[in-house]
Amino acid sequence: MSSNWSLPAAGQLCYDNVNGSCVKMPYSPAPRVLLYTVFGFGAVLAIFGNLLVMISILHFRQLHSPTNFLIASLAGADFLVGATVMPFSMVRSVESCWYFGRSFCTLHTCCDVAFCYSSLFHLCFISIDRYIAVTDPLVYPTKFTMSVSGICIGISWILPLVYSGAVFYTGAHDDGLEDLSSAINCVGGCQPVINQLWSLTYFLLFFTPTSTMIVLYSNIFLVAKQQAKKIENSSSQAQLISGAYKVRVAKRERKAAKTLGITVVAFLVSWLPYIIDLLVDSFWGFITPSYVYEIFCWFGYYSSALNPLIYALFYPWFRRAIKLIITGQLLKDSSLTIKSSS
Repeated sequence: MSSNWSLPAAGQLCYDNVNGSCVKMPYSPAPRVLLYTVFGFGAVLAIFGNLLVMISILHFRQLHSPTNFLIASLAGADFLVGATVMPFSMVRSVESCWYFGRSFCTLHTCCDVAFCYSSLFHLCFISIDRYIAVTDPLVYPTKFTMSVSGICIGISWILPLVYSGAVFYTGAHDDGLEDLSSAINCVGGCQPVINQLWSLTYFLLFFTPTSTMIVLYSNIFLVAKQQAKKIENSSSQAQLISGAYKVRVAKRERKAAKTLGITVVAFLVSWLPYIIDLLVDSFWGFITPSYVYEIFCWFGYYSSALNPLIYALFYPWFRRAIKLIITGQLLKDSSLTIKSSS
């Protein structure tokens, strides 16, 4: 990752009287308060917003479906970004120092990578789910079952956790860059250096699911147009009746695909600058200033906070579920069967 090659204006240290302490670059009081407010708001929104999504889907039986379980699991990954990654990154970004120890720095980095890639994998599987639902809506329930959804959820969690643990706990990420890594990660620093091999792997792990999602969502909207034209050209009464049913099903699935497509676009826009910077930096000698690196990081983190806002804007069932939760109806014995959508 990027390093800070510029000398700070002030000569403060992260740890006074500690040999090898990093130099601290403190903000003035006003920017400091502003940054804590902006970053803290993102963390709170990611935690409580995604918690509401998980509670809504897991509690109300009407919302139990393969797609919604994928969405709930995605919310779980975003929740963990807000709860375990963003608060500590907030202190690092504002204070320009890491006060939580070297061991926790490694764990924090693993969680950062694992949970963010878990979100990406979830979105990729959701795009596959939506593609099947739109292109073949009548047989979709037999193709994408609860067990298939469970397998997708398992893969979305296991692969990122194994990958991040293998890369950062083995030290493979900075092979060949040990001297640079030691210089950057002084006492009070937590900025892992990624060599060219693993930065390229990073990019490919991001690019492959991303390309898959772009292709699938492009096909979804092409198929949706073809379906509409086919129904319009139906001549017989039987075709019209059958077509009308297919239109209703396809319309519902297209609406869900559109909402989740917006979620995908938000994720890609948020994380693409960071991924590109990571790749360019490793091949161009880590030229990105540390404050630019932090900005790119927080663009990505905020994608975990955006999803609940998207659901609130486009999913009536989520707004209804929030209302039921806030009004305390969740505590009633009959709340499991309450309709969360009209």
